[in-house]
Amino acid sequence: MGNDGGSIPTRRELVREAARAPTTAQIKETQREQQEHSWTTCPLSHKALARPVVSDSVGNLYNKDAVLQFLLPGDDGEGISSKSDCEEVLCGRVKGLRDVVELHFEIDTELSEHPSDRANAHRHKRREGWICPITAKALGPSVKSVYLVPCGHVFAEEAIQQLKGDKCLQCNESYTEDNIIPILPTKEADKERLMARGAKLAEQGLTHSLKKAPGSKKRKKHPTESSTDAPRATATATTSASVSKSNGAGNGIKNSATASLTARVLNEENEKNKKRKTTGRNENIDSLFTKDKKDGAKADFMTRGFSIPASARR
Repeated sequence: MGNDGGSIPTRRELVREAARAPTTAQIKETQREQQEHSWTTCPLSHKALARPVVSDSVGNLYNKDAVLQFLLPGDDGEGISSKSDCEEVLCGRVKGLRDVVELHFEIDTELSEHPSDRANAHRHKRREGWICPITAKALGPSVKSVYLVPCGHVFAEEAIQQLKGDKCLQCNESYTEDNIIPILPTKEADKERLMARGAKLAEQGLTHSLKKAPGSKKRKKHPTESSTDAPRATATATTSASVSKSNGAGNGIKNSATASLTARVLNEENEKNKKRKTTGRNENIDSLFTKDKKDGAKADFMTRGFSIPASARR
């Protein structure tokens, strides 16, 4: 080579700068773009999110109609990606409507579009805005949001942290701390907690919405529990037998206290009848006479109430 005006470039000339790791600002910007896309687009149908919106056990958002299309039998549903692509997105977390919770957003009547749509107004149609009913902050990628299971009401995370309680502020339904689900979490700790919660519910035979999983069976009691429950069952059976016996003795009396009292009175009467039969005496006739030998004459029913003159006495 030579004499043609060309040259062979060296590596130093081709590679001006070495590859660098992304900065913190670049990572945050990438996460923000992903959050904006997830808050505005359904990953199954690739359409704009619109009510009714549902969420799975890891806090992802979907259009409910897209989930229904995925659950319908058949190869591919209408208006969504292929079943294989949807399964890659869902990762086996959604097998029925019990595995998702429908979210109830507070609508911002003063805002005609979602805050995350302002930067993407050329791609998305204007739609309703969602706000926290407590703090009135717009819900989106810039505000950490959570929802409660099983009611599905959505709040800002700071509102739930400040107003600590065990009942929903919208519907007054009880919930536990484990059932506070962050929407589209970015921290690894939140993701691990949600995965652990899903595994725990599966062991208990429950779904993400705290409903019974289809085909789940009741767990058998532990041997120690069954042994401790045996004396209780025996005592309960004995008590019920005694109550039924007393009810039978009380001639069909439903009240157990009245039946036991009636049975006691009947037993006393039976004992008296047995004694009378063995002695051969009649209580009605014996009551006409006194048992005092000194006043035997006065005890006669013929002379009762009369006094015998002293001259007539012997």
